[in-house]
Amino acid sequence: MLPDLSADLCARLRDAFLTAGYTPDGVVDALGGQAHAALGRGEPEAARRASRDAGDLGTLIRLFLLGDAEPEQAIRSALASVDLADAVTNEVLTSEGRAGLDIRPYGENWWVVADLDADQLGGTVPEDHVLGVGHASINLARATARRPVGTLLDVGTGCGVQALHAGAHAGRITATDLSPRALAIARGTFRLNELDVELIEGPWFDPVAGRRFDQIVCNPPFVVGPARVDYTYRDSGLAGDDASALVIGRMPALLAEGGVGQLLASWLHRDGEDWAERVTSWLPGGVDAWFVQRDVADPALYVGTWLRDAGIDPRSPEGREKAGAWLDWFADNDVEGVGFGYVTLRRADVAVPEIVCEDLRHAYDDPLGPESARWLDNVAWLRANGDRLAETRFTVPPTVVLEEVSAAGDDGWAPLVRRLHRTDGPGWQHEVDEPTAKLLAGCRGALPIEELLALLEIAYDGIDTDAALPIVRDLVRHGMLVPA
Repeated sequence: MLPDLSADLCARLRDAFLTAGYTPDGVVDALGGQAHAALGRGEPEAARRASRDAGDLGTLIRLFLLGDAEPEQAIRSALASVDLADAVTNEVLTSEGRAGLDIRPYGENWWVVADLDADQLGGTVPEDHVLGVGHASINLARATARRPVGTLLDVGTGCGVQALHAGAHAGRITATDLSPRALAIARGTFRLNELDVELIEGPWFDPVAGRRFDQIVCNPPFVVGPARVDYTYRDSGLAGDDASALVIGRMPALLAEGGVGQLLASWLHRDGEDWAERVTSWLPGGVDAWFVQRDVADPALYVGTWLRDAGIDPRSPEGREKAGAWLDWFADNDVEGVGFGYVTLRRADVAVPEIVCEDLRHAYDDPLGPESARWLDNVAWLRANGDRLAETRFTVPPTVVLEEVSAAGDDGWAPLVRRLHRTDGPGWQHEVDEPTAKLLAGCRGALPIEELLALLEIAYDGIDTDAALPIVRDLVRHGMLVPA
């Protein structure tokens, strides 16, 4: 039986949450910064203590965020407008006075409904577990371009996080999932937040075959390994990285001309194989593509991480059995590591699309979403103006700096490395030689590139000016040179 998070039940919950102040800011204010940070680290006791004097809000914090059992009188006070029998019947509460579902404040005064995690359940989660707001969903939300679009598709919506974010910039939202439970819970998320979303059941892109969307987002079940389904939120039933290949291969057909698709993906690093060649082989024609690799995990670390994610102790008999089968599969398929990252696609229908694979494994603070939109803009500008690069005047943004590393020698300091560093966005870095550094120093919007190169040829005998334009293209794509 699935929970029926009806419009009436969700409206009453919403009213109770607003009355008590059970919002993102309200929770932080009630707990204080230190206790709230401790709760985020999985250390609940400080939050439990801080919530004691918070009245109805404290009750909701302990009930839904800490997993505590609360007295019926306290629950009735905090959820005054809610029919508690209805709430128990539809899993919002249990008859023992605990939360039956994870309902927590999130983002821009939203609430997200999900299943209780392994810690709250006290054991492993069931196969149809609906994951809440996790690192993957937050990362995808931060990496998604946020520009006004008419139609948006969220494939594999789960608890509805990506569609919830889309409500701020999409005119019409469609969300799909193959799990009936996920759709029931996502419906609750959308009703709590008064967001109108078309929900359709079915696998992958099948429910919307033949339709076109301005934007598509997808947090697929991208876990890499043997072809099995232990948990629908992470396992596709396809072997290896075939789930990522399927989404990347099929998504562009559902994009409108100029439409953008963005997803999380994983890919195998195999002995003797270039990961970039592997992922780009999945692309259909006529698609601009940007693959950003954020991490590469060794097989043992990868397996242990996902076992713990499901609440399985890798040291237990079950954990050892699953880990053994998983590691055997990696060994049999020559897997040396598992890459993880973001993919941005744009249906361009051009003869020569822009396809770029980049490592971005260093730490940075800014969300990648604005950068992905900027990357698409820069690629479009280069496509329209690539033949006139030499005639173009450029400027260097104030966020781009030149870093130099030198070593002491007999004749003083000798430069070892010159590095351009963009201090905003994802912090792009380019090592450059002295002439290139001088070229950028001259990019002040007054002279075109061809005249600056002519001046450099006088100063540096034998400089290869033909090699400069590809460097200029790379710097434009990374926002380190801007047309004046």
